[in-house]
Amino acid sequence: MPSRSRFAKPSSISARLGLAGLLVGGTVVFAAVSGIGLVLGSSLTAAVGLVAATACAGAFAVYLIVSERRRHEGVEEGLQAQAAFLEALVGSIAVVSGSLEPGEILDRTRQEAQRLFDARSAAVLSPAEAEVRDAHEVPGGIRVPLRAGEAPVGMLELRRSGPFHRADLIRAAMLADFACRAIENARLLAEAQEREDETSRLTDRLITAEQDERRRLSIFLHDGPLQSMSGIALMHDAALAAIREGRLEEAERVIASSLERERDTIRTLRDLSFAIEPLVLRDRGFAAAVDALAEQVEASYRISVTADVRAGDALGEKAQVALYQLIREAVNQAVRRRPGRITISVTANGDGYATEIEDDGMGERRRGGIDELDERVRVLHGRVSVETSPEGGTTVRVVLPPYVGGTPG
Repeated sequence: MPSRSRFAKPSSISARLGLAGLLVGGTVVFAAVSGIGLVLGSSLTAAVGLVAATACAGAFAVYLIVSERRRHEGVEEGLQAQAAFLEALVGSIAVVSGSLEPGEILDRTRQEAQRLFDARSAAVLSPAEAEVRDAHEVPGGIRVPLRAGEAPVGMLELRRSGPFHRADLIRAAMLADFACRAIENARLLAEAQEREDETSRLTDRLITAEQDERRRLSIFLHDGPLQSMSGIALMHDAALAAIREGRLEEAERVIASSLERERDTIRTLRDLSFAIEPLVLRDRGFAAAVDALAEQVEASYRISVTADVRAGDALGEKAQVALYQLIREAVNQAVRRRPGRITISVTANGDGYATEIEDDGMGERRRGGIDELDERVRVLHGRVSVETSPEGGTTVRVVLPPYVGGTPG
């Protein structure tokens, strides 16, 4: 649907102006003749001049009416053509916006532009061609940049046998603008869907991890403390029976043994309680809790543990709990590699909070353990990396975003 000029040709305009001037001149001349006839007393001359002047004036009036009508018809035709084009443009925009794939949007934009502007060819050039930000003419056609935000998407090139006018540039730029908005919306929707899918995957992993943790806790309690308490109960029954039968020395030995087992069970349950959520983390803060963990590991496994995590006290309460659990898990994985030392540090800078757990163990970390750390870090919207030295030793680095900082409590 090419854009046509609604203005008359210069030769036609000159002819019309000449005819109008001739009629006006004739009216003036014949009116003058009629006046001369009246002056000379020639009634015939005056009458002929008056009739001729009236005829010229009438012809001029008819000419004006016809010309004005034709002008109105031309304007009406032009408005109808513009309305039809705008209607077609709206339809094209609907077609272009009906896709969710950027590539398909570009292809539909090319097809619709070729149809709208009656172009013999339409192409979408590479983004490198979209450096010029405005629609412009080129030999034999026009080019319209396609930019989604500040990023160039391509360059729409249209060519046809007839010339393009300024209105064509404006209309093509309008179509390109809507196409770019559709591309940007498609990208945003794709990113939103990707984030939603990622959130769903993380939620499923979190639920699975929680179920696994509850299962491990249930098995541990059943096979550990509950079995010990059952054994202690049986020992108390045996001691009570020995007392009733007067075997006091035997009863004393059984009670002493049961007391020792009971203390071991209490110690196990206390360690379990500390591992789930240490009271020191709630009462004294993050740094004190990590220091207590370090002391516990040193006492239990005879491993030198150094911790400098005071920057972690600036984290919010939930972030502190999550990061503590992550450090505890990383330390437990390091202990399995039988290192001589473990170093824990937390530092804060403009990029966020960086946590490093370094050990000099020689064994390799299991992939499952790394994946578990990665899942814990993703809950905090952070990232984790594991570096292994050829000489031995592993460094787990966790980076959390700055916004996890806050007033604990």
